[in-house]
Amino acid sequence: MTEIETNSELLPAVERLRVAMGAVRLPLDLPEVDQARQSRSALLQQFDDYVLPRLRSLDAPLLCVVGGSTGAGKSTLVNSVIGEVVTRTGVLRPTTRASVLVHHPDDVAWFTDARILPELARATGDAIDVDDPNSVRLVESETLPAGLALLDAPDIDSVVQTNRSLSRQLLSAADLWLFVTTAARYADAVPWDLLRQASERGTAVAVVLDRVPPEAMEEVRLHLSQMLREQGLDKSPIFTIPEVDLDADKMIAAKHTARLTGWLHSLAGDSRARSVVIRRTLAGALASLSDRTADVTAAADRQVEAQDHLHSLARSAYQDAQQGIEAGVADGSLLRGEVLARWQELVGTGEFLRQIEVGIARVRDRLTSFITGKQISAEPLGEALQSGVAALVTSHTQVASSTAARSWKTTPGGPALVEAHPELQRAAPDLEERTERMIRDWQGEILEMIRTEAGKRRTTARYLAFGVNGLAVMLMLLVFSATGGALVGGEVAIAGGSAVLAQRLLEAVFGDQAVREMSKKARKALLSRTEELLLAERQRFDEAIDEVPLTRAAVDAVRSAAVDVEGAR
Repeated sequence: MTEIETNSELLPAVERLRVAMGAVRLPLDLPEVDQARQSRSALLQQFDDYVLPRLRSLDAPLLCVVGGSTGAGKSTLVNSVIGEVVTRTGVLRPTTRASVLVHHPDDVAWFTDARILPELARATGDAIDVDDPNSVRLVESETLPAGLALLDAPDIDSVVQTNRSLSRQLLSAADLWLFVTTAARYADAVPWDLLRQASERGTAVAVVLDRVPPEAMEEVRLHLSQMLREQGLDKSPIFTIPEVDLDADKMIAAKHTARLTGWLHSLAGDSRARSVVIRRTLAGALASLSDRTADVTAAADRQVEAQDHLHSLARSAYQDAQQGIEAGVADGSLLRGEVLARWQELVGTGEFLRQIEVGIARVRDRLTSFITGKQISAEPLGEALQSGVAALVTSHTQVASSTAARSWKTTPGGPALVEAHPELQRAAPDLEERTERMIRDWQGEILEMIRTEAGKRRTTARYLAFGVNGLAVMLMLLVFSATGGALVGGEVAIAGGSAVLAQRLLEAVFGDQAVREMSKKARKALLSRTEELLLAERQRFDEAIDEVPLTRAAVDAVRSAAVDVEGAR
């Protein structure tokens, strides 16, 4: 064990692992996450309460934590070993509230600061004055030899949750666990769970079998020895105390505790023996770090995977929305109803639409009848197109919001996020406003496209007949022409004829190649803008996930630091 003392790389490596583990979070409510959170918390506490303090101060006094079940007589035993009343005893449960740490006056400097148990405040005074479970009461005693401290911990099976948690924390901070039980309760399940943990982590353990009827002494001791052997604790010494009456100070007669007291004093007085216990427990704690860290990082991996899955669900919902918008733009469904009516108003009656079947020459002849010196107004058609596109975009965006939120509700880790962000179940309140602005911006882009392409054609009769606005509206109409057949019945011929006519009119001004390029560019521009709008909407989901303090880099840092600890150990 001299390696622990001489290896200069071990302490920095453990410190890095502590920092890395502290940065790992398990915030998503996944299956079995509560156990993983408890494991992480226990690991961090042992880093702070025992591993790091002991690595930094190998020559500090040995800390013996006296723990056990309710009513086992821990406080009575501590008072009896010390030879004076230093901790409260009684029949009311729980008896021990604030933990009591007894030490020799020469060792006071080791315990007054936050070297060990940094989360617990230090207190002095009588037991009746110190009742805070978040503090540890320091008691000096000349009868306890220097180099050894006894800590009277709360019951491991206390009816008070904070006491149970504190007891387990204190046991993890021990160089030596003095487990106190009785002849009636030595086989209880709770203490054996902790004894198994002590065995797995290499913690030094001694057992006090208290209140044993003299006639059952041998039988109970043999059975307890067998149980300890089965848990790998066969080297743990057993001290038996018969069932006897307490003296006037409610202490056990010295003759019955003499063997235990002598063992503790010899341990304190023999620096080599004390060092063996300290290094054995420290080595066991360090050896346990690998598996315990692996358990936490595995849980953290599941958190990261769940986080990625939640991201993918939101991304999929909005990708579906984008695909729906693309289909709605291309399948001709926007060229019905109000748009169709406004188009007919712009170019004439249904009779005029049928002229397209006669041929483009007659269409051009008919166009001359429209040129009367003023432009034909395309504003009603433009407004109808704008309303149609806005309805298409907002509808798919609303569906994406509800779909993503609904999928989160049925996915591990998601329900709590939706509960924390109920607004995700609906699109953002300003969606309609942003959609209308987006469409106006797109229309402005088309107007500029028409102006740029027109060039010298601006003086032609056909250009003057419709003007920039009219030609822009016809280009928008062409963008929404059918390619897949969303329309049914007579609408196919009428709406499809509208798109063909718009194309012929535009080609008459710009030429067929220019019209194809402008149509393609205009559609691409619209879909690009809708994609940006949907991305902004999806960002609300991404931000809700990103509020969760969880990163893969933190998990990787733990793994790297754990490897360094193993290498240094």
